[in-house]
Amino acid sequence: MATTRILEWLGRLYIWLLLAFLYLPIIIMALMSFNVSPFYQLPFEWTTEWYASLWQNDQLIAATWNSVEIAVITTVICVVLGSAASLALYRYEFRGKKFLQALLFPPIAIPWLITGTAMLIFFFGVGIGRGLHAILLGHVALALPYVIVVVSARLQTFAPELEEAARSLGANQWQVTRRVTLPWIMPGVIAGGLFAFAVSFDQFVVSYFLATPGQTTLPVEIYAAIRKGFTPEINAVSTIIIVVSMALMLLTARFFKFGGEK
Repeated sequence: MATTRILEWLGRLYIWLLLAFLYLPIIIMALMSFNVSPFYQLPFEWTTEWYASLWQNDQLIAATWNSVEIAVITTVICVVLGSAASLALYRYEFRGKKFLQALLFPPIAIPWLITGTAMLIFFFGVGIGRGLHAILLGHVALALPYVIVVVSARLQTFAPELEEAARSLGANQWQVTRRVTLPWIMPGVIAGGLFAFAVSFDQFVVSYFLATPGQTTLPVEIYAAIRKGFTPEINAVSTIIIVVSMALMLLTARFFKFGGEK
């Protein structure tokens, strides 16, 4: 009994230490965005001047909007193409299907440094070049396998008899997909979309290789700002992103069932 209690206590301690390791840096960063000292000097003095300075930093704001726009467009494209590809892989048998499914995993497993270098060479070779359009293509190529894998995993729990029953009642293929299949796979679609948005918004390596001066994303801009000299404005924009992300996640968890109870 004593040994069990000790192991239980050690397990709880390990979890709390792990959570502290993950979240303490984020909390400290958020607090320092309200500190008057740009060098993180203590004692702590409250101020909001770094948030005011952030709105005057046109370059950082432009990079943030570039990241948001690219991430949203990437998410929409990947959700549409990934869901359609998952349904095709689920419903149809064709030559090379297993090989095609196996090709989904190398883009996830290959280091992004190699992927970014390969994309840079390829895009210049075919005349696409660099810029926001090239970044968008690169992000779609990286995020699309995540959506296909997640939605395909959801489809493995789908009963094909439901589609057959809908067809026997007179529904055409579009009605079957819209009213039977899509509602079932919607948790997978949402999860895949969140993966796609996270992969795109947080992507640094591919964006760094494909960005041009004046057309960068937020991770690239933060990297460039750190090289020149770290400013608390980066803490401010990071805190805003964390707050917005957590709010969206809480709202999603509150108003969507994801296949279960609220």
